[in-house]
Amino acid sequence: MRIAVVLFNLGGPDNLETVEPFLFNLFNDKAIIGLPQPLRWLIAKLISSRRSEEAKSNYAKMGGSSPLLPETQFQADELEKSLKATGLDARCFISMRYWKPFTGDAVKAVNAFNPEKIVLLPLYPQFSTTTTGSSIQAWKKAGGKTASTICCYPTEEGLINAHVDKLVSTWKDNGAPDNLRVLLSAHGLPKKVVDGGDPYQWQIEQTCAAVAKKLPSDWEIEICYQSKVGPLEWISPSTDSSILKAAADGKNILVSPIAFVSEHIETLVELDDEYAELAREHGVTTYLRAPALGIANEFIGGLTNLVRKAILEKSEILSSDGDRICPKNWSKCPHSHISTE
Repeated sequence: MRIAVVLFNLGGPDNLETVEPFLFNLFNDKAIIGLPQPLRWLIAKLISSRRSEEAKSNYAKMGGSSPLLPETQFQADELEKSLKATGLDARCFISMRYWKPFTGDAVKAVNAFNPEKIVLLPLYPQFSTTTTGSSIQAWKKAGGKTASTICCYPTEEGLINAHVDKLVSTWKDNGAPDNLRVLLSAHGLPKKVVDGGDPYQWQIEQTCAAVAKKLPSDWEIEICYQSKVGPLEWISPSTDSSILKAAADGKNILVSPIAFVSEHIETLVELDDEYAELAREHGVTTYLRAPALGIANEFIGGLTNLVRKAILEKSEILSSDGDRICPKNWSKCPHSHISTE
C-alpha cells in the first residue's frame, strides 16, 4: 500500500523580503483573527506592516530566514526512513500553513504520488483550532483528498520521553545545578479562544503532567506561556512573569519549549535571547534552555507509531489514544461528535 504522510507546520519566511507577506498570511487566517472580510484583510495588512521591521531584525539574528522548513525536512526524512524500516511504502510531504511549501503545493505533490492512504500528521502535539484546526481546513479548501487525521498526541510516550531526555541531558551537561525551577513554556493563546472551547491549554497541561512525572522529584515545575501578541488577555502565567518570579525566589532556571518540536524564532530568539537577557538582568545565576525535539529518536519513533496506528484505523479523526481524549466541555475538540466520559 502506498502511503502519503503529510506533515502540517506553521511555515516561516525564507528570506527577509518574505517576512511581511508571511506575517500577512498569518494574520489573514480566520482562525487567528476571526473578523469577516474585507476587515480581516485590512487588519492583517496593518499588523504585518507594523510588525515587519522588528520581525526582520529577529530573523536577521538567525541568518535572515526561518529554520523551520529545513528542521521540518529533517523530521520528514527521518520519519520516512523509520516508516520504511517497518516495511511501509511511505513518503512524507510537508504542508506549511503560512509560507512555502503551501498546503496547495502539498496537495498537488500528494496527488502526483497517487497514494492509497493519506495520513495527516500535525507537528503540533496539542490540538488548537488556531494551528491543527486551521491546517485541516486549509487541506480541505485546497482540494486535499480524504485522509486519516491525527488530531493530537499530547501524552504520546515517545513525545514525553524525548522531552524528559532533553531536559535531563541539558541539566547534566551544564553541571547539574541545584535549586532548580523548570519552566515548561508553551505558545500562548488569547484567553477568549480557550474560553470558547479550544482544548489547547488542557492538552498542554496533560503533556506537562506526563513530563513532570518522569523528572527528578526535587525539581520545581511550572507551566507558562510565551509569544503574546496584541492587546487581548492571554492565558497565563506568561513566561516572562514566571522568569521574574523565579528570579525573585532566587532560583536557577531550566526552560523547555514544551509545545515546540522544532527550533524557530520563538526558541532561538525569544527564549535564547530575550528571556535569557531578562533572567540575567534580574540576577538569575543559571539560565538553561532544553532543545526542541527535532529528530530525537524517541520522538520520531512516536510519530512512526502514530502513523502506523492511523493506517489501521477507519476513523477520519484520531488522537494518540484512538478516540477522543478531551473532556466534554472542550467543544472545539475535533472529536466533538463523539461522546466521552
